[in-house]
This record gives sequence, C-alpha cells and structure tokens, in this order.
Amino acid sequence: MTVSFVPAWKQVTPALAQELAAFWREHKAIGNDAEMARRAQQAVCVARDEAGALCGVGTAVVKVLPRLRQPTYYYRQFFARSLRGRQQELAFFQRCKQLLQDYNSKLPRPEALGMLLEIENAKIATVYRRAVEPGFDAVFIGYSQRGLPLRVSYFDNASLLPMMPTGGRQWGRAAEASR
Repeated sequence: MTVSFVPAWKQVTPALAQELAAFWREHKAIGNDAEMARRAQQAVCVARDEAGALCGVGTAVVKVLPRLRQPTYYYRQFFARSLRGRQQELAFFQRCKQLLQDYNSKLPRPEALGMLLEIENAKIATVYRRAVEPGFDAVFIGYSQRGLPLRVSYFDNASLLPMMPTGGRQWGRAAEASR
C-alpha cells in the first residue's frame, strides 16, 4: 500500500472537516459530533492511500500538563485498520512533529516546546520500553491519570518558557478529549 502524508495544520477546509468526521464515525473512533468538529480543526496531517482515501490522521492541541508547567501539543494519532501494522506509525508521527516544529519556529514566541503523547496502544507501549527512545525521539515522563505511559518529544532547540500556572482542568480536558 502506497501512503501519502498530506499537511493539514491550520489549513482544515470544511470539506476536510466533513471527511474527517465521516472517517471517525466509520471507524467508531469518536462518537460525538461536536467533538468530531472540534478535533477536525486540530488536524496536523492526514494519511491517504493510493486511491486518495483517508486512512489516518494526527491531531494536536496545546495543553499544559501540571507536572511540566510548559505548553506542549497533546498529540493523538489514529489509523484505519487498513493502515495498521504497515510500519507507518513512526514515519507519520515524525511528519506531524516536523510540521508542528516548523510552524512554531515561525512564531514570534513558540506556543509549545514539543509534543505530549499518552500512549494508549498496548503494542506501542510494549515496544517502547526505554526511558529515552532514540528512534522515537520521545522521553518517558511518567504515567497519566488513566495509568497510561506519558512521553514528550521535544522540538529541536526548544527552550523553556515562563512557568505556566497549573489548572487541573487543562490536563483534565485533554484526558477527556482523548477518550
């Protein structure tokens, strides 16, 4: 299967938003129409098969995890069954990271230091057992409130921003949105 990765960050058209909603609905990934609409606007990149059909999406939203007190993109990635197991997960993640890093590098002040990952997939959590995964470029930072591994993949040359206030709600919304 030939797959192409198509940037979508800050470029989500109404047609793409509808396509994403249909994709999530078909795969029973998100059941709430309002959440689908909100998540579609967070699309970083989409994966398309050789016929042009949507087969994957990465989304991100800025969140402040209380333990870091720094803004990161809470990142989610979802693939259709047809794309799973085809060794595209890492390449797609890396493309999304590059898009977000490039976007941040052009801002007067970065809005995030990198990407926060809550690893829901048990197979991925089993494969990535090292505290620092060189090929994955993600550092283990603990466990989420749901008991899932948390990792941060920092952007190149990321510098700490002023310490952000903690509001348990910020992380709570991210955890709810990921369900």
